[in-house]
Amino acid sequence: MWDYTEQVMDHFRHPRNVGLIRDPDGVGEVGSLACGDALKLMFKLDENGRIADVKFQTFGCASAIASSSALTEMIKGMTLEEAEQVTNKEIAEFLGGLPDQKMHCSVMGKEALDAAIEYYRSGGKTTQHELEGKIICTCFGVTEKEIERAIQDNGLRTVDDVTNYTKAGGGCGGCQPEIQDILDRIYGQGKPEVETPESKPKRLTNIEKIRLIQETFDREIRPLLRKDGGDVELVDIDGERVLVSLRGSCANCRVAQFTLRDVVQAKLQEFVSPELMVEEVS
Repeated sequence: MWDYTEQVMDHFRHPRNVGLIRDPDGVGEVGSLACGDALKLMFKLDENGRIADVKFQTFGCASAIASSSALTEMIKGMTLEEAEQVTNKEIAEFLGGLPDQKMHCSVMGKEALDAAIEYYRSGGKTTQHELEGKIICTCFGVTEKEIERAIQDNGLRTVDDVTNYTKAGGGCGGCQPEIQDILDRIYGQGKPEVETPESKPKRLTNIEKIRLIQETFDREIRPLLRKDGGDVELVDIDGERVLVSLRGSCANCRVAQFTLRDVVQAKLQEFVSPELMVEEVS
């Protein structure tokens, strides 16, 4: 399981300011369902130009929900000038910290706030955060400017760091050499020798592994179990451990352990990684 703080779990289980605002002054939307995380944030200003109300709707993991909830609490009462100075690091600190692999959730919150402020200042012409610069990661629509900003704001040093904070490089992995080039340019290093796929087996990033696991559940595992009235829920992923909960007829089946080993684990090892091990949780 992810090592979440009490603050993260509190904002996940009891999120603040969820919902919609009628006739909002600012609206910002970032991410997409196709990418796994999406966030819509809106605010209403009072007569003094301060944020009187702010609400959000999000589709994502516990960290995405908690980060969105925390951000809305942080910016209430602020002017837009004050709110746009809030950083993703401060969102994470407000929550007592986030796992490295979940820092992109705090970045998504910051981007949604920036998009909502852009909406207000543009007179409602756009609710989407305007892309700046060349798109580096086509899988998740992350631009060169966004990667540069994440590196500089958070002191990122490796491609994995960039993936954790932006998702860039976490899909097909084809943009990882370009991400390394950006890191080298920012830190003034010479271009390192890049190992080819022939010389080194491709290592799955955390985000790519999660995506493949989810796809395998939906395409290979659930259809088999549902034929007999059963089902399985993906609870969490912790390194090479895949935590699941059996549902339906599988939940009380006498051969449940065989189902976990010979169906769920076998399919994940076949289609994702032979290192994966499946464990049942209640």
